[in-house]
Amino acid sequence: MANELPPIELKSLGEDGVIEGYASVFGNRDLVGDIVQRGAFARSLKGRPAGEIAMLWAHDGKRPIGVWDEVAEDAIGLKVKGRILTATRDGSDAFEFAKAGAARGLSIGYRTVKARRSTELKARLLDDVDLFEISLLPVQANSLARVERVKSHCPDRARRLVAQINAASDALRAGETQ
Repeated sequence: MANELPPIELKSLGEDGVIEGYASVFGNRDLVGDIVQRGAFARSLKGRPAGEIAMLWAHDGKRPIGVWDEVAEDAIGLKVKGRILTATRDGSDAFEFAKAGAARGLSIGYRTVKARRSTELKARLLDDVDLFEISLLPVQANSLARVERVKSHCPDRARRLVAQINAASDALRAGETQ
């Protein structure tokens, strides 16, 4: 048939699995008594691209869940954007928890390079840290460090729709040949 449409093929759905937020917020005392100072990540980020900072599920080094594409300090804190790999079991679970709001916390894994005590604030002020991982988790030490946006284009629903359209097209073609 001359007007026959080829089967639809689903190649890409855009930004599935993308999360954005703040992994650390400057000047905010966390649950363990640390306050990250503006500039604390500068040295570490200069020598380590975003893709080399691990994205983990709840600080578990055996459970990577994605890739950080952007990690940078701004006036507020450590702003991050990354992709959760939803094709993996842990990534899929983490993404579902993030979309549902059950895991919106972000937390940093680091080694302290330079810190000082503030008796006035009753806190440890972190001036320089060596950042090596950022985790998604349900409860974070810094209450302001959290995912602000979770992007999804419903890939499973889109795939099912494409399959249904192709099945209907095949059924119509089969009916025309009989």
